Amino acid sequence: MLVLTRNEGQAIRIGDDVKLTVVSTKGGQVRIGIEAPRDLTILRAELVDRDGEAQSSPYSTPPDQET
Repeated sequence: MLVLTRNEGQAIRIGDDVKLTVVSTKGGQVRIGIEAPRDLTILRAELVDRDGEAQSSPYSTPPDQET
């Protein structure tokens, strides 16, 4: 695991297409903005079961059902 320290407004690039930006920090919580291609599925880890498949979520759309 790579551990980085970032301040509000600073970003991290992952490959050519993904950018993570620290939006704000408050009371031990960090808000992160994610810029990524629409065909890339992004889920919180707690929404993924132990077999690595996403659980049903109203906020995730399978790539084959995008509008």
